[in-house]
Amino acid sequence: METLNSAFRDIIKQAVSLSKPATVITEHNVYQPGAEEVLPLLDKMIDTLILPGSGISGMEHLQALRDKAISGNSCLLLLEHYSNLDLPVFSYLLRKAQGGDIAHALVAIAGMKLNEASPVVAAFTGAYTRIVIYPSRSLHGLDSEKDKAEKIRSIGINRAAMKALNDIKSKGNLVLVFPSGTRYRPWDPSTKKGVREIDSYIKSFDYMSLVAINGELLHVRQGDMMDDFTCQDVVRFTAGPVLSCADFRNAVHVEDKAAVGIEDKKQAVADAIMARLEAMHLEAEKDREKLLAPAPTFSTA
Repeated sequence: METLNSAFRDIIKQAVSLSKPATVITEHNVYQPGAEEVLPLLDKMIDTLILPGSGISGMEHLQALRDKAISGNSCLLLLEHYSNLDLPVFSYLLRKAQGGDIAHALVAIAGMKLNEASPVVAAFTGAYTRIVIYPSRSLHGLDSEKDKAEKIRSIGINRAAMKALNDIKSKGNLVLVFPSGTRYRPWDPSTKKGVREIDSYIKSFDYMSLVAINGELLHVRQGDMMDDFTCQDVVRFTAGPVLSCADFRNAVHVEDKAAVGIEDKKQAVADAIMARLEAMHLEAEKDREKLLAPAPTFSTA
């Protein structure tokens, strides 16, 4: 298998030359419009890897959520997360399914590492409109005194990000969030656990739809994204029905009577989101396996 870097070296060079994203995040540049000129290059990569049968189930749910957003409601899309091509493939398949208006309305919540870790990763990330945050995971392990300046920086970035979010969330956009906060890595089960912060998003939005992902064009490895292995696959996204955010949270709190204190209640909501996504994923995989199964052969003897 080839790595992303070796398989698409020429395309990567073109993307870096076209895209000029901020490689240092401050409270002044957390909102970053997508560089649409990079999209054709990413689409070309995906064209090479994605197999027939790929697509999106539940387009009617996504359109219903988009309609609510157009009406002035704040709307969330909560996606599973397996690779750094999840958003590019989702956008690609939306546009292939005549959902260009939905793809254009996406505003992703992205960790600052995607901008700061590598100019190549930043170039790919820069193709899509996003609000950059300082993830809570990045604060783990910081020394209270030694890293005081970094903690102050994180507060400034996240305060600006929340302001940007409030500015755009009721203007017809669909805010895309990965509730696990990171790609799933099989050797680290904690990467498939929802982060508590997802409850704050749900609390502050009107409606949401959950989206399961089955199939991968990148197999994650330890190390840099560009070292992930590429592979051809059938990729299916499955969008669930539109849900009231308030109703969902209330139902979780009623069901989880064992939760004690606000932090436990927040984690209960995050866990409920991940449990529902996992159930959607397992059900959708049954259908995807039918697409992957070899066609039956018939003897003419």
